[in-house]
Amino acid sequence: MRAQVIVLAGPSGSGKSRLAERIGIPVLRLDDFYKSAGDPTLPLITEGANAGIVDWDVPESWLLDDALAAIDDLCRTGRASVPIYEIAQNGRCGEHTLDLGMHRLFIAEGIFAQEIVAPCSEAGQLAAAYCVRQHPMVTFWRRLTRDLREHRKPPLVLVRRGLALMRDQRRVVSHAVERGCTPVTPDEAYAAFGLLAAADVTR
Repeated sequence: MRAQVIVLAGPSGSGKSRLAERIGIPVLRLDDFYKSAGDPTLPLITEGANAGIVDWDVPESWLLDDALAAIDDLCRTGRASVPIYEIAQNGRCGEHTLDLGMHRLFIAEGIFAQEIVAPCSEAGQLAAAYCVRQHPMVTFWRRLTRDLREHRKPPLVLVRRGLALMRDQRRVVSHAVERGCTPVTPDEAYAAFGLLAAADVTR
């Protein structure tokens, strides 16, 4: 293997992206592997105030095989062509090349990141896996302010979705732990990365 992946899972708004930027090594945004609107296989919410709209919070709305193919390319060659996904438009708006350069580690982060832990471990690609967690109210507020700022969806949809995700946060974290992730706060995860830094040739 040319490189290995560090997985950052966790609820939407828990601070995964901010933590990944803080660490300073290449990042694969797994949320860019969402299916585009109009895909007939997209799952729908079946109950509650948001019934009838796409359920973007379940793995069936996401392309696992495409994400794993990009990870395989990065681990073997250090380069991969990856999509650019625009959440406000519910679809891909281009592609770019992610190049690891001299790095031997990279981060894969997203709300479905726990789903790649087992296959990456079996392939010898996994360096570590973490689930970032914070107090549910902190996560709710950060997620809502981010989504409103980026105009991701209509405000009422965002509030309803945020409340549902806040109630579901404990299950999301438990699911990630079952998939092989270690639960950590952002600061605990940052400290853990210091122990992995020796494996990255640039550090």
